[in-house]
Amino acid sequence: MLFVSESAKNKIEAIKKEQNLSPETFVRVTVAGGGCSGLSYKMDFDSELKPEDQQFEDKGIKLVTDLRSFLYICNTTLDFSDGLNGKGFEFKNPNASRTCACGESFAV
Repeated sequence: MLFVSESAKNKIEAIKKEQNLSPETFVRVTVAGGGCSGLSYKMDFDSELKPEDQQFEDKGIKLVTDLRSFLYICNTTLDFSDGLNGKGFEFKNPNASRTCACGESFAV
């Protein structure tokens, strides 16, 4: 399962409204090699499902990931922070053994 915090839900809904995205549009999360810790997250809006996609819905937000990425991000929560030290979207990944200082890459 993938999860969405309340603040991430609100921000995703706001972006979808600002960009006039269709209700069928979902958030695609993938993991790719790279970053200072070895693996990095990628997040985009998409509306086209692929055969091996894993689909989840939390708080009315549909999250989709490919099977390989899901092995790295199972039970991860997508969060959003916009405070003084806010970084924007952030992944709270219980599978990560370490993360870089910026929080954009991780290792398992």
